[in-house]
Amino acid sequence: MGEDNGAVVLLEDVHKEYQMGAETVRALDGVSMSFARGAFCAIMGPSGSGKSTMLNLLGCLDRPTSGRYLLAGHDVSVMDDNALSELRLRELGFIFQSFNLIPQLTVRENIELPLFYLGWDAVRCEKHALELAAQVGLADRVHHRPTELSGGQQQRVAIARALANDPKILLADEPTGNLDTATGEQVMALLQELNQSGKTVIMVTHEPEVAAYARRRVHMRDGKIERIEEDG
Repeated sequence: MGEDNGAVVLLEDVHKEYQMGAETVRALDGVSMSFARGAFCAIMGPSGSGKSTMLNLLGCLDRPTSGRYLLAGHDVSVMDDNALSELRLRELGFIFQSFNLIPQLTVRENIELPLFYLGWDAVRCEKHALELAAQVGLADRVHHRPTELSGGQQQRVAIARALANDPKILLADEPTGNLDTATGEQVMALLQELNQSGKTVIMVTHEPEVAAYARRRVHMRDGKIERIEEDG
């Protein structure tokens, strides 16, 4: 199945409900939207607006209660867990606020992790990891462990790891949340470069200065899309 009208991500009337005791919480309430290949989009909204649920669904970490989600032309709602894991590994790269690096591993080894799941041999893994480390400005830190790096350097490792499988889409959850302003700006400039080189970037943020890097800003409230702002 091909992508729908150039959309690499398509949501159609997506609902997500959670049962909290006797109460049903509508985390997403009839969301329909698409993300074009090469988009740079920020999802914004107050706590409880549904933005984190949206990112989890986009990342195939959760499934909609109802509605349809197409990722690169594949209908996620009808895929079993194995097919979903394979699709996630092939199409998506994840960048987290807390970096999620493995402290016992070096920079190079952290970057290599997704490649082993793809079945790459050790020599090819190492070569690609060194190339990615250089791409994010860490060629001289490949033998260091996360505790020996600054927060900004750790996030760069996380970005390199997210790029390892050459994903169509980078999903970032508050990518500057644990960084000071200057370091956050450097990380956002790197994400902007990656977007300009063709990567689709979708991020959740509550910071307007960070969202300003995106060309499209989706504002959510109470599980619905409140408004969308687009540059140019």
